[in-house]
Amino acid sequence: MKKRTLFSVVTSALCLSAVTMGSAQAADYPSKPIRVIVPFAPGGSTDIVARVVTSKMSDILGKPMVIENKGGAGGALGATEAARAKPDGYTLSIATVSTMAVNPACKPTGLGYDALKDFAPVVNFANVPNVLEVNPKFPSKDFKAFLEEVKANPGKFSYGSSGTCGVLHLAGEAFKQTTKTDIVHVPYRGSGPAVTDAVGGQIQILFDNLPSSLPQIQGGNLRPLAIAWKERLPALKDVPTFAELGYENLNQPVWYGLLAPAGTPKEVIDKLNSVAVEALKDPKVVEALEKQGAFVSANTPEEFGKEIQQQFDWAKDVVKKGNIKLD
Repeated sequence: MKKRTLFSVVTSALCLSAVTMGSAQAADYPSKPIRVIVPFAPGGSTDIVARVVTSKMSDILGKPMVIENKGGAGGALGATEAARAKPDGYTLSIATVSTMAVNPACKPTGLGYDALKDFAPVVNFANVPNVLEVNPKFPSKDFKAFLEEVKANPGKFSYGSSGTCGVLHLAGEAFKQTTKTDIVHVPYRGSGPAVTDAVGGQIQILFDNLPSSLPQIQGGNLRPLAIAWKERLPALKDVPTFAELGYENLNQPVWYGLLAPAGTPKEVIDKLNSVAVEALKDPKVVEALEKQGAFVSANTPEEFGKEIQQQFDWAKDVVKKGNIKLD
């Protein structure tokens, strides 16, 4: 009995000590600059969103959040380094649908990190709509007529994406699987070249993030047929959402969020979340994000974790049904 009692006392003391240490760490956090790994090259949407939000977070925290771009392998190189970082809150990373869902689905082994086990979600910074669009010479003027046209002509039309096994490729494959249509995938090295060829008519159909296509849509060079978003956008008030059209499972926007390595103290996660939410309420931050076609989320770590799981399951299902492989 005495041994059991002593064991219980020691265990309780250790637990109390751990809680006290975690609280103290959070109270003193951060005491030095925070490194934020962006797993893509400078200048893209991921990089821009990360810099806009972390700049304001730095002001609130009183310590710099230093962006470090680690591009390569569709974001896998940077994500792998972030997953292996010390879980002390001083190395964070930016999560995207590509790194947390598409890469694991397309390369289930040998990726270098486990998207669901190696990270602790902090917050989803912002969501970005996807868009289905066509060259203006395409014979259909709306989604219903478009669907009838592609069903009547299997294999005739081609669609472009930002690359094989990228999130926009999976958007196209999910469309094919859901609508039981046959359109031919043409992968590009990024959205830019795909948009150029869609405008030029080399491909007839394009699945894209809205920000990179919006100028061409507004210029009349591309015709939007549907958007992946929770509601119609003021800038595209005549364009229905996939949900409106009866395709809820195609209503998949992309997101950009903040992660810490698994094992980071909860107090640190909660503090980062609180600071991020405060930053995302700043009108200048909101305006800067919306100029990029990104809309504030600012959810809880638990909510962001559920979003990651949902997108992971979606991507895995699309890849399995389409027998898609990353070369």
